[in-house]
Amino acid sequence: MKITLFIPCFVDLLYPQVGINIVQILERLGHTVECPPELACCGQPAFNSGYWDESRAVAEPVLDRLQGSEAVVIASGSCGAMLKVFYPDLFAGTKRSDAARALASRCFEFSDFLVNRLGVRDLGASFTAKVTFHDGCHGLRELGNKRPARELLAHVRGLELVEMRDAEVCCGFGGTFAAKFPMISTAMAEVKCASALETGADYIVSNDSSCLMQLQGLLDRQGQHIKTLHLAEILART
Repeated sequence: MKITLFIPCFVDLLYPQVGINIVQILERLGHTVECPPELACCGQPAFNSGYWDESRAVAEPVLDRLQGSEAVVIASGSCGAMLKVFYPDLFAGTKRSDAARALASRCFEFSDFLVNRLGVRDLGASFTAKVTFHDGCHGLRELGNKRPARELLAHVRGLELVEMRDAEVCCGFGGTFAAKFPMISTAMAEVKCASALETGADYIVSNDSSCLMQLQGLLDRQGQHIKTLHLAEILART
């Protein structure tokens, strides 16, 4: 099929390898992938801050560009929730309401797309390491995606998944939340990092680069050995 890839702002600017890996994986499965350069921010920062008019101004070009797409894969549970769950709310009562609902039905977070849309669980990946998994809030709570990433990791050769005690606890990033409440955000990250360190894992893996950026920043300041990786960075290693 023809897949339209939506790359979040922070992945585009800070973690481009994640997007490259997703393209490699999808093309290896035999699909055609497009990543339109005009797709920019999904409008979530303004939406989460209560500025819905401003959010719609950012989201409308995204909605227009994705009309007619066969499937939209999003490299983040956070932006995935925005397109799939919150666009219908954002455009409710407007002339774009039907378009937003139609688009939502074609949107998938990356791991959900592989497992539940394509039925793929084994990508032939190999990664010899002990990892623990962080459930990003939007992917877990809004999209309900706890199982797919773990099913994919279970088929990676050499990988040992050790669940942390606080796997479902927020890392404290929350986009604008981290900027508005840095002390609370840092305290939440400290709890999350401590839980990950208890597992003895070499890596923290997640579907959200924004969460991993938050955690890696604190771990580096603490001088800890554990590193962070997006799920796609592991699945692309064959």
